[in-house]
Amino acid sequence: MKRIGILTAGGDTPALNATIHGVVTRANQLKVEVIGLIKGFNCLFNPRVPHVQLNPLFQAIPELDPTKGGTLIGSSRDFVDPEKTEDLDMVVSRLKQLGIEGLICVGGDGTLNGLQPLAERLPVVLAPKTIDNDLGLNYASEPDEWVRAADPTSRTGYRYKQSESRAVFDLNHIINYVTPGYATSVFVSAGGVERIRTTAESHRRIAIIEVMGRHSGYIALGSAYGQPDIILVPEIAPDLELLVAQVKHLYDLQKNVVIVCGEGIVDEQGRELGAESKSTDPAGNLILSGAAEALRAKLIQMIGDKYFQLYRRGDSAKEAIFTRKVGHTQRGGRPILFDRFYAAMQGAKAVDLLVEGRNNAVSILQYHSSRGFYVEGYDANRFRDRWGLIHARKMHPSLYDPKLMKPSKLGIEYLLPIFTDAIGLDDMEHMRRTLFAAGNLSQPYHSINTDVHKRIRYLTGALAK
Repeated sequence: MKRIGILTAGGDTPALNATIHGVVTRANQLKVEVIGLIKGFNCLFNPRVPHVQLNPLFQAIPELDPTKGGTLIGSSRDFVDPEKTEDLDMVVSRLKQLGIEGLICVGGDGTLNGLQPLAERLPVVLAPKTIDNDLGLNYASEPDEWVRAADPTSRTGYRYKQSESRAVFDLNHIINYVTPGYATSVFVSAGGVERIRTTAESHRRIAIIEVMGRHSGYIALGSAYGQPDIILVPEIAPDLELLVAQVKHLYDLQKNVVIVCGEGIVDEQGRELGAESKSTDPAGNLILSGAAEALRAKLIQMIGDKYFQLYRRGDSAKEAIFTRKVGHTQRGGRPILFDRFYAAMQGAKAVDLLVEGRNNAVSILQYHSSRGFYVEGYDANRFRDRWGLIHARKMHPSLYDPKLMKPSKLGIEYLLPIFTDAIGLDDMEHMRRTLFAAGNLSQPYHSINTDVHKRIRYLTGALAK
């Protein structure tokens, strides 16, 4: 294999450039050309197919910096519909016109779902990325637990439901222990919790902090490093009576409470608290109007104004309880050392998978208590249920204590290998040297897009079909 393509798909994460850097570094060693496809699958629907050579003369271009967040080749939420064979044939034809013999997609479970039809036409592998940490399996047999339940309200007439597991959960047996981008997002979220705490303390408030994680509570779980009082995750519906009792107990004791909730937390009927909006994003996911605001409304109703008036800490519950979203800061900025290092390793492994002929495979990060972290290849088909669908990995319930509303002992054991030494000395030195650099005040921001644009090439003339 002499020339491979790479694209980044879906939402951005802090570790994408690190993954691309790992791909290019390994490709240089093997004397393989790497073509970056601009804006993910979007460019393959463009007859001109904008692209950039990432390693001319087997040297990485200077714009490729693994410490930068985002992706220098751009991303989009466009995808190839597996039902549209003409589109698939067109995409593969354009890749072949570029001389691309194999494709690396950097993406999450949505990207992996769309790979198989492409893999039937061209060697394709996936390098994972997602801050939600929801690409993987809690155990190898997990896809077999998904069943279809009749649902007349659904467009398809059914919905997927995960049946009760018979597998023994063991941290050493997780498939893809952690995804690039997750550690940095937790770093940002935990720091946000620490900062909001001091406001809650100073003003005797109850703060509800919403973090990302539609179906998986890993970011909320990891935010325990910021020492919130209560953590709520999407996998387990909170006992509202227990929650209110704990909030009152803590408020009596310390005059402030900090609650972290994942954006996808649900009620006892399994309905997403923040799913008041019926609009969807480009990937078809329901846009959540705000889990934190929905939770705040319930606490206001259940605690009432008199409770705070009695303490002389506000005229109303509405005044005493406030919400904040950490938001897109979790997805951006410089990746911390853990993400940079292992993203690069997984990118390099993706190149090896292609060169070894491992089509429709995934580069995964494994962990074993006796060995530590290491990368492997995994057959993408083994992520699929019996109908061929890949489901977002949920946080295993044994990692969370629903009574304490915090990580369980096993949850703490899960987090420790990731975050012990996750921040490098260079991360702190970079912040010291650059954040308040004098030049920031006088010089405009210089976008990487400006430099990469000068390198973009296109299919032209008869080739641009």
